[in-house]
Amino acid sequence: MGKSLTIPELNIPEEELKLLLAIKLLDEDLISLGKASEIAGYSEKAFVEILLHKGIAPIKFQKLNLEKELSNA
Repeated sequence: MGKSLTIPELNIPEEELKLLLAIKLLDEDLISLGKASEIAGYSEKAFVEILLHKGIAPIKFQKLNLEKELSNA
C-alpha cells in the first residue's frame, strides 16, 4: 500500500471529509463513480443520490461528444 496522508486537525467529521474527497476526485475525472462511492463509504446508488441532492451530475458528458452524438441522431 502507498503512503498515508496526515491532515491537520479540522472541525470536519471524517465521513464528510471522505465524501468531499470522493466528490472532488470524481469531478476531476481521476476516479470512477464506483471508486468514489467506495471512498465516500456509500453504495453507488446512495452516492448518486447524494450527488444529485448537492446539484452535482453523477455523469459528465463531454461537450464535443454530446454535440457529435446529437448530430448523428
